[in-house]
Amino acid sequence: MQMGEAVRNRADRRRRGLDRQTGERASEAKRPAGGGKPDPKKSDCHLHATLRERLNAVHLLRYQHQIKTLCRVLRVNRSTYYKHFSQAPAPRVSENQRIKSAILRIYAAYDKRFGAYKVQRILAREYGISISVGRVYRLMRSMELPKMSTDRPKHRPSHPSRTEDNACRNHLKQRFSQDAPNLVWVSDFTYIKAGGKWCYLCVVIDLLSRKIVSWPLSDKADTALVMNAFRKAYEKRGRPQGLMFHSDRGTQYTAEPFRKLLDELHVVQSFSKKGYPFDNAVCESFFRQFKREEADRRTYRSRQELYLAVFEYIEGFYNSHRPHASLGWLTPDQVEAVFGS
Repeated sequence: MQMGEAVRNRADRRRRGLDRQTGERASEAKRPAGGGKPDPKKSDCHLHATLRERLNAVHLLRYQHQIKTLCRVLRVNRSTYYKHFSQAPAPRVSENQRIKSAILRIYAAYDKRFGAYKVQRILAREYGISISVGRVYRLMRSMELPKMSTDRPKHRPSHPSRTEDNACRNHLKQRFSQDAPNLVWVSDFTYIKAGGKWCYLCVVIDLLSRKIVSWPLSDKADTALVMNAFRKAYEKRGRPQGLMFHSDRGTQYTAEPFRKLLDELHVVQSFSKKGYPFDNAVCESFFRQFKREEADRRTYRSRQELYLAVFEYIEGFYNSHRPHASLGWLTPDQVEAVFGS
């Protein structure tokens, strides 16, 4: 009796074990691939990630697991997920994309010369887009536009020789705003390396419009260069009367042949104070912009290549397209057109 009961108990235990193993196999067969539990590690995500990261993880794993399960495990509302990946972009996003496209066109058209302030003015002037400078700056920073090089050459010109104050008077006295063209011209020159040699650029600027009236190049920074620059400007402007010509006290401008030329044409000559570049700030500003936007960004293999680059910058960009804050964000050509109309 006792033996028969023991045999029945062993059979019952064996049957219960087989049922349990069969049930486990059936449950395993019903589980989806991956063990039935989403693996957030496959999407490089965790429960403490940002909402955007968790949404992207759900989107990445949507073909391996049910979206409902992924949203539950990563604690994301399903409505948030569908809204994030299905709705049209917000109006602000679409507007920023349109502005970025315009900024990119300006950036390419002006050869990467403008920062946020001038891009803002061009957007308003040419595209009718009126936004703040800060927004332009943020959009340009998000676009990661490459910055231009502003390195300067190490060479410095020698200091000009000293001249007595009573022979070099400052008649302009920093009155840089004039009421008409051909009242005051300012002049200076700078150096640029081309083909391994230094070339010198002399400019004559009209203070009314900040327009570069003449800009000869030479291999020598001598009096002939300055006289050539003045003669070209004087003839180009129709031999104006009542003119003042301002410069620093370099030997080229204080030389007797040049001073005699101005006296013969009844041109009043004015000089900056000794060692004080602020008295000729308009020329200094032009050369700073020219080197930052053009000369320091390129290498010129010959003087001819330099001449073409200077021509393109001054005649094709500076006089005709570059807005100036001191001119109410107009270009030099626009100012002269307004005055002549």
